[in-house]
Amino acid sequence: MASSLIGGLTSSAAPPAHILVAEPNAVQREQLAQQFGIQTTANNSDTLKADVVVLAVKPQLLQTVCRQLGETLGQSNPQPLFISIAAGVRSADIDRWLGGNQAIVRCMPNTPSLLQSGATGLYANPQVNTRQKTLAENILQAVGITLWVNREDELDAVTAVSGSGPAYFFLLMEAMQQAGVKLGLEPETAEKLVLQTALGAALMADNSDVDVATLRARVTSKGGTTEQAIRSFQAANFEQLVENALKTASDRSQTLADELSKDTA
Repeated sequence: MASSLIGGLTSSAAPPAHILVAEPNAVQREQLAQQFGIQTTANNSDTLKADVVVLAVKPQLLQTVCRQLGETLGQSNPQPLFISIAAGVRSADIDRWLGGNQAIVRCMPNTPSLLQSGATGLYANPQVNTRQKTLAENILQAVGITLWVNREDELDAVTAVSGSGPAYFFLLMEAMQQAGVKLGLEPETAEKLVLQTALGAALMADNSDVDVATLRARVTSKGGTTEQAIRSFQAANFEQLVENALKTASDRSQTLADELSKDTA
């Protein structure tokens, strides 16, 4: 995800010389420098001279990194904005590990960000000012659309809908491909039909002036093939199944946040 952000920023006219990446692995540092023309360092604390510090590490490593930054953070003036893309770690915990009273934006991007087609939910803690919110938006919009939520717990719902969402569509596409093969199509033909249909449906929904329920109704002719398929979905409680799945994803997001909030030192 960090590489996706760097690629998105540099392709949207952000000067590579203004980007500094802290990476402990020497080989990866060199690769990033060569690929994007950015500055690199082995020392996390070097990033504190920037206006914005993006915390792009695994959730399990975030506490260690934040505590390390907190040791030298008091020497930074002014204090940077911290943007965390670590899933499930609450802003209050990040703030505590950094030493307190820090401007923090938590965000939940999804994997299509790798293709600059992501969807990211953002939450700003009370220390974040208007200028910093704009900075956070500009950074995350380099890899897709951004949407702000008013309460941090809404990020659990964002995780369930868009964070985990690509996998739900992959599952449906996988099932449709398998069904197409059972109906007599060649695997390659079924795959191409499903992929293009998914892409076309998403583009239609994104460019339409009506909601998806109306679009569905428009392509569901009475007595036709689509109606029969939709009835079969609904007879199996498709809507309730989806609701239950997203609820369990949201619940798991809350549980993970509780587990990651525990201090290890």
